[in-house]
Amino acid sequence: MRMIASAVTGLSALTDASAAQPPAPTVGRLLGSWQLDLPALLLVILLGALYGAGVLRVRRRGGSWPLARAAAFALPGLGALVVATMSALAVYDHVLFWPAAVQNILLDLVAPLGLALGDPLRLAVEALPENGSRRARRIVTGRVVRVLTFPLVSTVLVLATELVVYFTPYFATALRVGWLHELMYLHLLAAGCLFVVPVLTHEQTLPSWCTHPVRAGLVFLDGLVDAVPGVVVMTHGTLIAGAWYLHHAPTWSTDVHHDQQIGGGAMLSIAELVALPFMLAILVQWARAERAQNAVLDRRLDEQLVRVAPPAGAEPASAVPSPAAPAPASPAPDLVRPWWETEDNDVAARIRRQRRDG
Repeated sequence: MRMIASAVTGLSALTDASAAQPPAPTVGRLLGSWQLDLPALLLVILLGALYGAGVLRVRRRGGSWPLARAAAFALPGLGALVVATMSALAVYDHVLFWPAAVQNILLDLVAPLGLALGDPLRLAVEALPENGSRRARRIVTGRVVRVLTFPLVSTVLVLATELVVYFTPYFATALRVGWLHELMYLHLLAAGCLFVVPVLTHEQTLPSWCTHPVRAGLVFLDGLVDAVPGVVVMTHGTLIAGAWYLHHAPTWSTDVHHDQQIGGGAMLSIAELVALPFMLAILVQWARAERAQNAVLDRRLDEQLVRVAPPAGAEPASAVPSPAAPAPASPAPDLVRPWWETEDNDVAARIRRQRRDG
């Protein structure tokens, strides 16, 4: 009887564990499976409300805010947050590794890019009152923020965050502890924003040497760095959070090592795909800056040399010249040197080189 009772208990436990597992993922289930994540939902509502209030305030003052920026903030920005934390990825992330890997790369790369394309820093400066704008600029140009957003520092922080998540007990513990799992979401999002937002914003938050060509180079370097975690995860021989996923492996998927390889491949693919729109955004900004600089240059080249007015108090010439003295020749107007010969800036140096070469 004791053996029968033990067998019944084991069968009951196995049945309960199977019932707790989500069904095998299909295309329909991956698209239609959702679950509520209250902290993530509150964050999305808060960010959306603040951004929407800023846009309304700018428009009430008579200004304008591009619709494309608002759409980028809402769709790839807040939308990626919702998908990462409440879609089928969140439903399956505790039984399969690859949904958790896709979650993390969405939070670390895709969502920050969408939020940055919305340029929330410029919106805050334009929407806040004058004192608030000054305080916001002081904060984003403060020493701590300057250090954290320094391009090479922020790139290292993104890479270190990914490696720490997967190759320390951080990730395995987050799977067991709910509040740490939410904190990991926020950690990944913040690390990604530290690099992407300063690079794409129209506010001057980076050092002066970070011109658009330099930013394009940094984005290319960041694309290479972002590929590292995916390659390491895909080729790593030891299972990441292996004890958890071996214990919670569903009956319809028992190859945990293959699951990890899929997750690493997904991380690598998404990282490379995100690098393309990131680079395009930098190139568009670069082209617009060049057009604006050329427009200023053309206006200044169209200006005529400024004539110097005669000194005040000079006596006018006599209407009838004396027959004894020859009539003085009318003096040629004095001319000042053109601005590109006297000013010390990039535009003036460029014109001097062109005139010298020509």
